[in-house]
Amino acid sequence: MHRMVLAEEQPVLARLTQLDIAVDRHEHPPIATGDEGLEHWDGIDAVHCKNLFLRNQKGTRHYLVILPVTKRADLRMVADQIGDGKLSFASAERLMTYLGVTPGSVSPFGLIHDIDHHVRVFLDKELKAAARISFHPNINTRTLVLSFAGFEKYLAASWNVVRFVDVNRPG
Repeated sequence: MHRMVLAEEQPVLARLTQLDIAVDRHEHPPIATGDEGLEHWDGIDAVHCKNLFLRNQKGTRHYLVILPVTKRADLRMVADQIGDGKLSFASAERLMTYLGVTPGSVSPFGLIHDIDHHVRVFLDKELKAAARISFHPNINTRTLVLSFAGFEKYLAASWNVVRFVDVNRPG
């Protein structure tokens, strides 16, 4: 069966091919939240992630916080680790400006649109243990699965600041 590549995912697939990063590609109905995705990701061997696009109080810095879909982020705790005051969700306009995506399609693959490397990326420390990881390729009707090593290679090639944090307090 031929699978149609959508315009939104084409630059992502091209970049991953350029970096020689292998992916498994899955098609499904639109998934706007991690909870919605759980039924469509059944049987896909990967740590599925949610991606939070945040801004500082002044709106001068933007952050992409990536965590397993099963966890909840404590934004105050994340802000303390980042070293920036209060964090809040960025607007749809800011999301389009910096990552070139719409709400519901937030993904680290949006970094291909951040040519000035403005967005700082924070990964939950738990993700280091993942063998395989999954994200939307800038459209929420597709999911790409890649090795965590491949994901790190992609992030290194993005030239954005990338750090690890604890997204929530234990227990």
